[in-house]
Amino acid sequence: MSEFTDILLVSPMSDGNTWVIQRRFRYYVGELDSDEIVDVPIGFQTDFASVPPIFRPLVPKWGKYGKAALVHDYCYWEQSFAWDLNFTRRRADEIFREAMAVLGVAS
Repeated sequence: MSEFTDILLVSPMSDGNTWVIQRRFRYYVGELDSDEIVDVPIGFQTDFASVPPIFRPLVPKWGKYGKAALVHDYCYWEQSFAWDLNFTRRRADEIFREAMAVLGVAS
């Protein structure tokens, strides 16, 4: 099964909506030590879950799903993996659903 292997370390920016990654963060897709890795670098900026303001009292931008939201943001932003294969939004969404399951969050 997939796995998050790093501690997520972020720092908020002054806008109150964006966080900056302070430590490299990795997610192995499919299974631990797979060749398919989402490797989020130091300095990447995320807003975590993109939740419309009206729903934030019910679903905040950060929660148990924060790591999965970060991976999803990075996949959308990067649009390619380290091995230079382009991937689609559909693939990013698949990885997000898998990461949510790893975290025990229903998607």
